[in-house]
Amino acid sequence: MAPLTEPSAGFKFDNVKRNQLLGDKGYKLPTATKTGTTIVGLIFKDGLILGADTRATAGPIVADKNCEKIHYLAPNMYCCGAGTAADTEFTTNMISSQLALHSLNTGREVRVVAAMTMLKQYLYKYHGHVGAALVLGGYDVTGPHLFTIYPHGSTDKLPYVTMGSGSLAAMSVFESRWRPGMSREEGIEVVKDAIEAGIFNDLGSGSNVDVCVITKGNAEYLRNYSTPNERVQKEQSYRFTPGTTEFYAPRVARQAQEPAEMDTSA
Repeated sequence: MAPLTEPSAGFKFDNVKRNQLLGDKGYKLPTATKTGTTIVGLIFKDGLILGADTRATAGPIVADKNCEKIHYLAPNMYCCGAGTAADTEFTTNMISSQLALHSLNTGREVRVVAAMTMLKQYLYKYHGHVGAALVLGGYDVTGPHLFTIYPHGSTDKLPYVTMGSGSLAAMSVFESRWRPGMSREEGIEVVKDAIEAGIFNDLGSGSNVDVCVITKGNAEYLRNYSTPNERVQKEQSYRFTPGTTEFYAPRVARQAQEPAEMDTSA
């Protein structure tokens, strides 16, 4: 009898051969979900600023034009989520509850690095199958901190970050305009322009701009800070009466073909 072993967490590739055989027989194999978002963050003189667009998609369909992608974690930290909406929502809610318990047990304000460690350890356990790409920002006793957390569990700590399908367009704004010691007004304007760059250059991002400013002892969530895609009223009615557009009835013409004999003398 084989010894009992405790199954390890994460994904196993034991059935690769079987999956290939099923694919060869014509069975449709599962594909990765296509997601879209633009989320950003930067450090300024007195703290940090997070930004996100508000479009949620379901394949080629815009499911929600004004969803919230900046999630509350603790009074001193917020987290932007890109990827699968359900995964980002429930992952941040779970970590938020753990941070609240941590604060009650210790009687202290939770440090941002503690939240980052909880998130990366949780995501690494599932090896990318929890589709949550996160930008974590907060202010604790050691100052402002800004992290990116990838779905596989890797992390970065940088003065300005972008993630999501519109991250390249947003990063072009940061690389050309960010500088150390920016004021609050300058930082908000750069974040707004970075998100709008993602909105107008990426089909997975759209609608409005949400901004969250975190400073020492204060966090201000600016919902719909910018609305560059407001719907305007139509100038006139575009309903046409039946019969306005002419069309021709279908007509089928049969064409007789004479059979040709094949030359088999060669």
